[in-house]
Amino acid sequence: MHREADLMVDIHCHILPDIDDGARSWEIAESMCALALADGIGHIVATPHANSRYHYDREKFSTLLRSLGEKTGNKLRLSLGCDFHLSYDNLEELFKNPEKFVIGSTKYLLIELSDFSLPPNYQQLLFRFRSELGLIPILTHPERNPILQQQPQNVLRWIDAGCLVQVTANSLTGDWGRRAKSAALWLLKNHAIHIVATDAHDIEHRPPILSKAFEAASKEVGKTMARRLVIDNPSAVVEGREITP
Repeated sequence: MHREADLMVDIHCHILPDIDDGARSWEIAESMCALALADGIGHIVATPHANSRYHYDREKFSTLLRSLGEKTGNKLRLSLGCDFHLSYDNLEELFKNPEKFVIGSTKYLLIELSDFSLPPNYQQLLFRFRSELGLIPILTHPERNPILQQQPQNVLRWIDAGCLVQVTANSLTGDWGRRAKSAALWLLKNHAIHIVATDAHDIEHRPPILSKAFEAASKEVGKTMARRLVIDNPSAVVEGREITP
């Protein structure tokens, strides 16, 4: 039995059923919850895509999240966020209604970049998120981005501009391939990762497992730092507290 203080927190998980490319059914969503619990995860943030392909309906997804909690006996703590794509329409809506996209009722926003180009004004956007909206942006899986795999130093500049960084658990274990693992380790050794999350989509190929990444990070930077990545920092996010550098 895990103590609550030792339970891991997954802030990026496509666990809501049949709304994007994540869980395809209620059965899969419930199985993902069971797998996460068995792995020592106590809190999951459901993060449906918000992009040109998938419409983000906060009210509908909140209802689905409550239903998932009831179906799984409310054994997991569940919050709602989104995987926010930097499209023109999304940004326009964000500046009108920022609370629509954040994690729970916090100021944290997960941001996904395109694999094909980097926004030329991204650093300026980060300042605007902070200064105009009071948001704290969290860049998701930069180690999987083909451009950032070649130019990881960009991530360091964005951290200086107020951005946090979330890396995918399976990147640290090598399941996303050699380049993603190499980039993840570079970020880890350059103190450029704040959170590790699963970005889970199913129970087979992209499962909600954090323990293996915790062990991989522990071998590189020690268990104290690894704990910050899967427990302390993501706990601060879902509770709306500032992350200590």
